[in-house]
Amino acid sequence: MLSRVTRRAFSSTRISPYKVTVLGAGGGIGQPLSLLLKLNHKVTDLRLYDLRGAKGVATDISHIPTNSVVKGFTPEEKDGLRNALDSTDVVLIPAGVPRKPGMTRDDLFAINASIVRDLASATAEAAPNAAILVISNPVNSTVPIVAEVLKAKGVYNPKKLFGVTTLDSIRASRFISQVENTDPTQEKVNVVGGHSGITIIPLISQTQHKGMPKDVKDALIHRIQFGGDEVVQAKNGGGSATLSMAQAGAKFANAVMAGLDGEADIIEATYVDSPLYKSEGIEFFASPVTLGPKGVEKIHPIGEISSEEEELLAKAKETLKKNIEKGVVFATKK
Repeated sequence: MLSRVTRRAFSSTRISPYKVTVLGAGGGIGQPLSLLLKLNHKVTDLRLYDLRGAKGVATDISHIPTNSVVKGFTPEEKDGLRNALDSTDVVLIPAGVPRKPGMTRDDLFAINASIVRDLASATAEAAPNAAILVISNPVNSTVPIVAEVLKAKGVYNPKKLFGVTTLDSIRASRFISQVENTDPTQEKVNVVGGHSGITIIPLISQTQHKGMPKDVKDALIHRIQFGGDEVVQAKNGGGSATLSMAQAGAKFANAVMAGLDGEADIIEATYVDSPLYKSEGIEFFASPVTLGPKGVEKIHPIGEISSEEEELLAKAKETLKKNIEKGVVFATKK
């Protein structure tokens, strides 16, 4: 069996095969996310796990003619979760309950925190070297929970733990294009901070549209920060942002695998263990990150920002610190 490095030496275009596990594959995010991963040529071994439905999803997408094997796992079978995770390269965690009308990400905490904690524990034991991509909300708190679980198990690698904030970035690209009547595929917005409400900071001053009127800009920022509410209300109690989140998760997973495979200049915003504001007691922060063979290769500073964005950042830090502490307290309580 050739190593990934050796394979790259034979062909600069060859993609290494990756084992990928989705925990929560039967849910509103998990199903479309699994479909998108089945279509990704980097994935050759796709494992789907959920309390129910995973085998059905696996059988369904297994009929798609791409070069990957798909298997579904449930807790009913012996070592179902362990087998889903065994020696996998990338773990995506969209498991948990969806947001409902009037529910904030913090309202989800009591339910989703326990789910994420248990899945993190299983991952630590069965796939200690895997890259872990946390989608389950509230991400500001669930990522610290996963970190504490991994620390307790002695396998914490901050370079391979990610909170997926890609949805904020793709919303920003889409929404700003609607305001400015531009091509959304060409709009790149640096979105930093966290992944809920006022912790989401789109840095409009760093785009070509920094001169937009203040009222237009304020409305745009608010829409990016609370875009999830727009979906929850539109679905009238029938769900939250599942399809767009699945696309965001698949996009970020592809970037992580590209980095692991040694592709150059793979830069994505993500919520990670970051040095940027540790001196202020903020252990995790979302900013652009260069991804590589070891996971996080470089954490980039947020760059020059406007005075208005400085105010947004100050408010975001206050909330982020509380969110992070909440996750740590939950994970470490006896």
